[in-house]
Order: sequence, then C-alpha cells, then structure tokens
Amino acid sequence: MELRKTQMAMPVCLAMIMSLMVSQVVFAEKYSGSMSPHDRKLAEMQALKASLVRRNLPALVSPPPTPPQAVPGPRVYQVISYGADPTGKLDSTDAILKAMEEAFDGPSHGVLIAGVNDLGGARIDLQGGSYLISRPLRFPSAGAGNLLISGGTLRASNDFPVDRYLIELNDEKSKQQYIFEYITLRDLLFDCNYRGGAIAVINSLRTSIDNCYITRFGDTNGILVKRGHETYIRNSFLGQHITAGGDRGERNFSGTAVNLMGNDNAVTDTVIFSARIGVMISGQANLLSGVHCYNKATGFGGTGIYLKLPGLTQNRIVNSYMDYTGIVAEDPVQLQISGTFFLGDAFIVLKSITGLVRGVNIVDNMFSGSGNGVPIVQLDQTKTAFEDIDQVVVDRNSVNGMGAKSTVAKGSVDGNGTSWAVDFNPVLLFPDLINHVQYTLVASEAGAFPLHAVRIVSGNQVVVETNAPVAATVYVTVTH
Repeated sequence: MELRKTQMAMPVCLAMIMSLMVSQVVFAEKYSGSMSPHDRKLAEMQALKASLVRRNLPALVSPPPTPPQAVPGPRVYQVISYGADPTGKLDSTDAILKAMEEAFDGPSHGVLIAGVNDLGGARIDLQGGSYLISRPLRFPSAGAGNLLISGGTLRASNDFPVDRYLIELNDEKSKQQYIFEYITLRDLLFDCNYRGGAIAVINSLRTSIDNCYITRFGDTNGILVKRGHETYIRNSFLGQHITAGGDRGERNFSGTAVNLMGNDNAVTDTVIFSARIGVMISGQANLLSGVHCYNKATGFGGTGIYLKLPGLTQNRIVNSYMDYTGIVAEDPVQLQISGTFFLGDAFIVLKSITGLVRGVNIVDNMFSGSGNGVPIVQLDQTKTAFEDIDQVVVDRNSVNGMGAKSTVAKGSVDGNGTSWAVDFNPVLLFPDLINHVQYTLVASEAGAFPLHAVRIVSGNQVVVETNAPVAATVYVTVTH
C-alpha cells in the first residue's frame, strides 16, 4: 500500500516542479523590457536553468524494483503430506514409498561412489508418527546416497511377509558392487509384530543405524547386514520380546538380533535384551564394543555372540558385557576378546570344526559365577580335536566363583624326598601341550646342594627329581 501511494505522488510532484519552472520563464520574458540589465541577465539564467532541469527530468524517475528470486526450499519429505496415517490405524506403506520415491528422484549434488547419486542430505521425516506397514519399504532402485530417514515408528501389519524386513536397502537387479552409500536410519522404533525383521542392509556402503529400538522380530534377524562394507550400528536396543531380564518365557526366545554377514562393520554401545543369539558374525574385521548381551541364558540354549567363520575370524570383542550368556567361536583365527565382563557363569567356547585355533587372545577380562567351578574358557571337540594350535594366549583374567583356565600357569609343591610333581590340568586350557617349563628348587636344609632336573613333562604334569633326598619346595611356571 505504501509503495502504491509513493508511485501516485511522484507524478504530482513532478508536475508542480515543471509548472513552477515554466512560470519563471514566462515571468522573465514578460518583464524583460522593463528590467535593468542586471535583472534581465538573472532572469535569462533562471530560464536556462529551467530548460536544463526539464531535459534531465527522466533521470529523476527510479526504475521499478526487481522482483526477488525464488529460493529452493529444504529437501525434507514429510510423510504425512503424502497421505501417511500417523495414528497407525490405516496402511501407510504407499504414502511412505511415495516420499522415498520423490526423495530418490530429487536433484543430484554429484556422485559418491560410482553409480550412487549424492542426494545432498535429503531427509524423509516420519514426523513422530506411528505407521502401519504391510510390505517392505524400499527405494525404487539402486543408486541413492546421502539421505536420512528418521523420527517415528514403523509397525508391521498382521499380513507382513515373514521373510522380509520393514526397511530394505536392496536391489536384486543391480550389478553394482555397492548399491547405496551413506544412508542413515536414526531415531526410529521398529515393531516387527513377530512377523519378519526390521532392517536389511545388502551390498551397501557406509550405512548408519543410530538410536533405534527394534523389537518383536520373528524367528529371523532383527538387523541383517549382508556383503557391503562398513555398516555401523550404535546406541541401539534390540529384543524379540520386551523384557528387562528374568522373563518367564526366556526359554522360548528365538531369532537373531544382529546378523553380520559382511566385513568391516561395527556394533557399539548397543543392548540386546532378548533373542536366541545376540550377534551372529560370519564376516571378517568386525568390531563389537560396549555391547551388552542378556538375550537368552546359556543354560536355556542361548548364545550372546556366535562367531561362525572357521579358519579366518579376524574379529574383536572389547569392553562388552556378557550377562548370563557367552561367546562361541568356531576354529578361531585372529580373535581378540578383552576388557569384557562375564556374569552368571557366562563363558567362552572354542569350537573345533577342523581342529584349528591360531592367534587368539583372551586377556584382561572379568568372570563372575555361582561358585560351581564352571570353566571360564571351554573346548568343544565333539567333531574333532584341536591339533593345529598356535599363538593362543589366555591370561590375566580376573576370576570369581568360576574355574580359571589359562595358557600360562604357575604352581608349587613341598616335599622331602627325591621327586616333586606339579599337576596343571585344573588350570591349563589344552591337554598335554606344555611347550616351556621354568622351575626353581629351594632346599630347606642349610648346606644342601642336590643335583636336580626336570624328568617328566606329560599330561600337563611336570616332575622334578633330585639325586639325593632333600626337604625342598619346587616352584614351576609353564606355558602352552
């Protein structure tokens, strides 16, 4: 309104100025005959000035303002605007798929890894709603990257396929090595309704699953990671049944919370509170740190972490908490388990498939049990005995209420005679595998200097003998 008033006033002002100038010119011409020379010159100058002002008048008129250019809005796809029902009463599958399709088809900001478009950090916002899903949520095809899905709940319908996942990063038709890159799933709750699983990440690169709660998955996986590279699962909670331990139905827990079938992945600061297997690993170079497993007690047939890749394990389990459930490793090669707390008689099993165990470090852990002497590390040689054993270190573990096992042992024995025997079977992990012996004989009698030597090293026993009877104490240290 103010701009319109200004535009209307400008012609009026200009007309007044021009009228004044013309009147001055007329005045000068009318009275030039009766004027003095000085006044006549002054009037002529005023007339000249008026003519110059008239020629320059167009410069006084400002050009019309340039309209502002439209600025593109943020790349946020709010699913309710596509027809999704945040109350969870109506099926929202098609609406969310439409949002995913539009995000996928949005403007590209270049390329990430070959074949994957950079979507510029586009966001699919679930707007805090709870959405009923009847079939998997998938992108139209391979090739999306730099995108976030966050902020709501996905619940499987009663007819959701039992062999599928609520969100699937997958494209069976693609021939690319990596079909998605830098997809982030954050602040989501997945209720699988005891049908299928929650998330499948297939042939994807640098995927983040952050602050997610996954529950009621069926006899399948909560999260499946297959092939691909560098999927990071962190700050999340997974359980087939919602419980905080001591559940009466614990014996019937099934499924696997996290199944890592690829390399270079990480599970960190994550709680697994119900499932038959907490984490199943069949790929190399994975890291588990800060993982708390109380998914199903070992006594009920549960396993906290199962390493199912005999012959080339190359995995690390550090600073974690195995709560009444343990770790099983098949033919482990290059396996590190350290800084982990084992509670409730939880233990580690080395399971022989072909009889191979190499480069295994089980060190600096804490074990707490019921006082029944359950060994902290056990060998399962049901299929075949371990025969190829090298660089295995089980040492420096703190044990309370369980049976200590180690590859390094110390013992002593007092006696008066010519033979001292020390039995290491209660402590040493492998039978009949002593490779190094160090001992000291301390005679109790002053002036006694008998000759002595190790005579027998067999069956995890060490025998030291002297050439003459003597009262002495023998201290022995052995290693596998």
